[in-house]
Amino acid sequence: MKISIIIPVLNEETYIESVVQRLLAGDNNSIAEIIVVDGGSSDSTVKLAEEAGATVLISPEKGRAQQMNYGVQHSTGDLLYFVHGDTLPPLSYVEDLQKAVAEGAQIGSFRLSLDSKHLLLQINSFMTRFKFMWCRGGDQTLFITRKAFEELGGYSIEYCIMEEYDLILRARKKYGFKVIPKCVLASARKYNLNGYFRVQFANFIVFNMFRFGISPKIMLRTYRRLLNWG
Repeated sequence: MKISIIIPVLNEETYIESVVQRLLAGDNNSIAEIIVVDGGSSDSTVKLAEEAGATVLISPEKGRAQQMNYGVQHSTGDLLYFVHGDTLPPLSYVEDLQKAVAEGAQIGSFRLSLDSKHLLLQINSFMTRFKFMWCRGGDQTLFITRKAFEELGGYSIEYCIMEEYDLILRARKKYGFKVIPKCVLASARKYNLNGYFRVQFANFIVFNMFRFGISPKIMLRTYRRLLNWG
């Protein structure tokens, strides 16, 4: 089984080099390719990703869903693994993914750990071991077999936010969902910029907008208005 790793990015020069290097530290015989799909970065993201050893594609359309679908179109692996540009998988991620699929999983994620010692963020991380939808997030990384991804029609480009939630919700009705009992390490920068309760409030509002079928464009405008992005 070959794994295609797809990383949608926009201005991730701070993290992208270390993310690609971490991914390359896995079992290279099982990695089909590492594809960084750029959505129009104005910093050194593209240069650093290429220097680190990734294949870089410039997406013709901006938006994480479009970027990830574009990466899949140019990939060859049997298993698709979507990683955010500021997230480090465990060193054993290749073996972990292979084991999950061998046990029958079609889609799933790792648990999450944030690079912060804040007690409340550690509680957030603990909750990602559970399968509830409100415990999910794209920063946990997401794996899905190519077969399942194609049957589901990929990411819905309607979702300019919450695209992973939409895919997971559609997928788990047919395939269930596997949470691998190891953690990825993601940046806590959003919490550092805004504070814990402001981020949690924004997440609560947008998650419930998603539940009640509010337009993704309205969700995105709301989320951007509620948070400081630096």
